[in-house]
Amino acid sequence: MKTTSGRSGAGLRLTSVVGLSVVMSGAGTFLGAGVLSLHITQDALADAPAPEAVSLTGRWEGSISLPGTKLAVQLDFSADDAGVISIPAQGAKDLPLEKITRDGAKATFSIRGVPGSPTFSGTIDGTTLKGDFKQGGATFPFELTRAPGAAEASADALAGFGEWVEEARAAWDVPGVAVAIVRDGKTVFSRGFGLRDVEGKKPVTEDTLFPIGSATKAFTSFVLATLVDQGRLEWDAPVTRFMPEFRTADAAITSRISARDLVTHRSGLPRHDLTWYNAQGVTRQQLVERIAHLKLSKDLREAWQYNNLMYLTAGVLGERLTGKTWEENVRERIFTPLGMKRSVFTIADMEKDADFSRGYREDDESFVVEPMAFRDISIMGPAGSIASSVREMAAWAMLNLGDGELARGSGLPGAGTRLLGAELMRDMHTPQMAMGGGSPESPEIVPVGYAMGWFVDVYRGHRRVHHGGNIDGFSALVTLLPSDGVGIVVLANKNGTALPGLIVRHATDRLLGLEQQDWSARALETRAVARSQGKQAKDKLGETRREGTRPSVPLAEFVGEYEHPGYGVLRVNLLPPSGTTQAEALSFTYNAITTPLEHWHFDVFKGTKNAADRTFDSFRVQFLLSPDGDVESVRATMDPSVEMITFRRLGDRSLRDPAVLERFVGDYLLMGTQRVSIARTDSTLTAIVPGQPAYELIPTRDNTFRLKGLDGFRVRFKMPEGAQDAKAAEVEFLQPNGVFSGKRVE
Repeated sequence: MKTTSGRSGAGLRLTSVVGLSVVMSGAGTFLGAGVLSLHITQDALADAPAPEAVSLTGRWEGSISLPGTKLAVQLDFSADDAGVISIPAQGAKDLPLEKITRDGAKATFSIRGVPGSPTFSGTIDGTTLKGDFKQGGATFPFELTRAPGAAEASADALAGFGEWVEEARAAWDVPGVAVAIVRDGKTVFSRGFGLRDVEGKKPVTEDTLFPIGSATKAFTSFVLATLVDQGRLEWDAPVTRFMPEFRTADAAITSRISARDLVTHRSGLPRHDLTWYNAQGVTRQQLVERIAHLKLSKDLREAWQYNNLMYLTAGVLGERLTGKTWEENVRERIFTPLGMKRSVFTIADMEKDADFSRGYREDDESFVVEPMAFRDISIMGPAGSIASSVREMAAWAMLNLGDGELARGSGLPGAGTRLLGAELMRDMHTPQMAMGGGSPESPEIVPVGYAMGWFVDVYRGHRRVHHGGNIDGFSALVTLLPSDGVGIVVLANKNGTALPGLIVRHATDRLLGLEQQDWSARALETRAVARSQGKQAKDKLGETRREGTRPSVPLAEFVGEYEHPGYGVLRVNLLPPSGTTQAEALSFTYNAITTPLEHWHFDVFKGTKNAADRTFDSFRVQFLLSPDGDVESVRATMDPSVEMITFRRLGDRSLRDPAVLERFVGDYLLMGTQRVSIARTDSTLTAIVPGQPAYELIPTRDNTFRLKGLDGFRVRFKMPEGAQDAKAAEVEFLQPNGVFSGKRVE
């Protein structure tokens, strides 16, 4: 039987043992492959009084005294008839015990997989179990001591921890934070600090709901892992086997990319987050289809590049295989069996709860903390839309620490339930892609890589599995220390704060008995430097500006809609003079976020501060003109990993209206000799010239179209004077070699 009870930092977690041996100073093999039996002999207890039965449940630590040395052993009993043993010196971890019997203070138990019938003989006296050990005719004394329980040990380690959290929260100007700590299958700390609603003066509790952002990703990976467990998915099979319509911009990558690649950030696709951020009126399937039009920056598995769109795809893949929504899959496969009844997937559902947190941010100039509006990102649910409490997230941490099984002694709903095979659970925590990096400010942390919805590193000699989450107004961090049986969940209501990571470090130091560092003070010094450098960078931005320049055309010429097949539509608007300016100005709207523009230089404009939504503050766009002086596109740095994204002008909306286009349909005679036909298919016009290929007409403005694929070629229709709703009377072909006119003919 496997348990999730306490684990020392020295132990190793093993799923099986092929060979197990200790050499005794030339005396030969002490333990070999077979069954190790621990048996308390009658001889040793012959003179002992009949004591009352004492429970074995809990951890026992001690050693077997061998000639010249002691062999350390650890025993964890989840019940009087179930337990495991670990022998750190042999790399043996959580070997299952069997044949456990009790008779008063006498006990008998065996370990599968070790031959030689070794036996222990002893008695339980209070907190001590000692006696004789026998194997192969040799006898050695042993002594074990009952270790403090997880709650007791943690209470001592965490004395004053709450006070430290409160001081750190105040130092970092975080309105509210909640912390839960699990250890050895039990919640040993769970508390809220500060306010979830500053204006309403409502306190944070252990039940307060917070958006957890990208900590959601591990839930999505877990859902796919359950499908692998069921044989409905293969981690390393091409995604197109299960989603034939899935495409990237590279056909070779499309044919090879697997589900494992989706959840390990190694697809070759950079973030391209603006394709979905605040997107309105699109579906998950439509966003997945946009991936085919997004530029890749690396080859498949060449480099680690964080990517939310691939996690969206992973969620849609689960939907495709189950016929259920991602939300239904998470609730059915995780929330319900773990008793996570209040955890939700949308801001709207979170706000229906009686105990939820508001979000806050820090102004990047004044550094004053202010409310931050909720943003609905449910469209990207598989990448980051879950909202939960530390109480319920504690169950999630325990499940992961228990290799896919919720500890029986947790006291939580679903205790003893296995949701995922142990091997698959450990695979999710195993690095799949190297990340590189490391920080001079944190030499205590050695990065290892990215697993499947989890980062993996080593903190002061202890392996960590963790993932943070940052979404408008909130910061989250879920951290596991599997070898130590510790899990820490921190949820905070301030955008991008370092506080969750500092709390995790401080708690880890306390729980593992490490030398404590003043992490908060160190980080505050780093923040002060970063703020100074940020101000200097903004000041230097102005040095790149070319003063005294003007736009190439009047501002009204820039107004219109511009489209990119991967990013969608960007709209440029004309703002009338306001109380603060006597001139017209421009703004642009993208994904329902409108940002005022100021002229920077030439045909470049820069986003200005928008109190309602600061996504595009300081964002610069460049308009491009055709050789004829028409504004035909606008480009912007939507993702710094690839070249600027170009949005092509769509032209007037009216020129995409079939009823309007019908006015241009017909035959025209150019220069009295050349017949040209204009045909319509739905909302698209085509020019047909005998002996030449058909030319698609792309709308611009003022009844003018450009010829697709022919730079500098345009078609302009002239309407009868005073009858704009009638059929066009004339057409002009504007070409580099001249202007050719023709009248409509029947």
